[in-house]
Amino acid sequence: MPIFAHQFFITMRKVLFYICCLLTVIGTFCACNARHSDSGKGEGATYKTFTVRTSTQTLKTDYTAKLQGRQLVEVRPQVSGIITAIRIREGDRVRKGQTLFVIDQVPYKAALEVARANVKSAETAVAAKRLTADSKTKLYEKQVVSEYDLQMALSDLASAEATLAQAKAQLTNAANNLSYTEVKSPVDGLAGMIPYRVGALVSSNIAEPLVTVSDDSEVYAYFSMNENRVLDMQQQYGSAEEFLKGLTDVELIMSNGQPYPQKGHLGAVSGIVDTKTGAVQLRADFPNPDHLLLSGANATVVIPTVLTDCLVIPQAATYEIQEKKFVFKVVDGVARSTEVKVFRLNNGTDFVVESGIQAGDVLIAEGAGLLKDGTKVKSAD
Repeated sequence: MPIFAHQFFITMRKVLFYICCLLTVIGTFCACNARHSDSGKGEGATYKTFTVRTSTQTLKTDYTAKLQGRQLVEVRPQVSGIITAIRIREGDRVRKGQTLFVIDQVPYKAALEVARANVKSAETAVAAKRLTADSKTKLYEKQVVSEYDLQMALSDLASAEATLAQAKAQLTNAANNLSYTEVKSPVDGLAGMIPYRVGALVSSNIAEPLVTVSDDSEVYAYFSMNENRVLDMQQQYGSAEEFLKGLTDVELIMSNGQPYPQKGHLGAVSGIVDTKTGAVQLRADFPNPDHLLLSGANATVVIPTVLTDCLVIPQAATYEIQEKKFVFKVVDGVARSTEVKVFRLNNGTDFVVESGIQAGDVLIAEGAGLLKDGTKVKSAD
């Protein structure tokens, strides 16, 4: 029994020794970590930073637009009759003055011949009445005829001349009507669909035009913009006139998503705000030498906004609280939360700052939402 007690006592001493050694190691490790931690806290954590500088920024805004040729003309007949010939095909490119349709000319040619005959008859009557008036004048001077006879001769001459003038007017009208039987294009452009065929009876009051011709050498893109945005841009350029002159690099995205190769300019701004939508209608003009753009098509107008000498920061450098944006400005190695006001437009990756910071300030570039005000930081650059 004493032997067993002695062995138990020795064993317990060894256990206590090992426990003491283990506690010593743990204490040393914790002390080292604590010293390392205190050292890191004093020097500050490492963050990526950048220095704010001024630059020129071009921001682009998209607007849905409807395309329309410079002129969209409905071609209608000016006289009644049966279509005897159609000189174009649907979709043809036509020239100004080109004959598109022919209406039955027979009755109009006959009317022209009658008008010509009436003019000749009236001219003969005038000649006869003039001879009579001249004769009466000479006889009156010799006191052979009375003043009454002279005045009657002169009155007959005036009546014959009036009849001649009326006959000439009817001749002009008949000639015009005959020319109207050849329906011609009033503009250069592209012909649309033709709802009529040879043999159809048409007149000036038909429901549908013979054809619609679109002059698409230049295409207008109509779109709407919020009235506040229009005011902003007019104030930026100084006046409505300068606003129109300044936007010369307007881009167009076609309905297939491809960019149109030609750039346009702002052609017009409506002076009326739509009371229902609060929008203002604008027009952008694009050259169309290859006739790639079609009247009636949908497209997207891209309006550039150029800002010079502005402060641009990455969106990743900001965080938001209650719809307000903040950045962390590094001041004497300490991160200070600073509210900034940004421009209403952005390119999706950067913000243009209007107030809150200035050129030369150092900001935290990333992870601003994870920092706390007053954190000591070191630049990773």
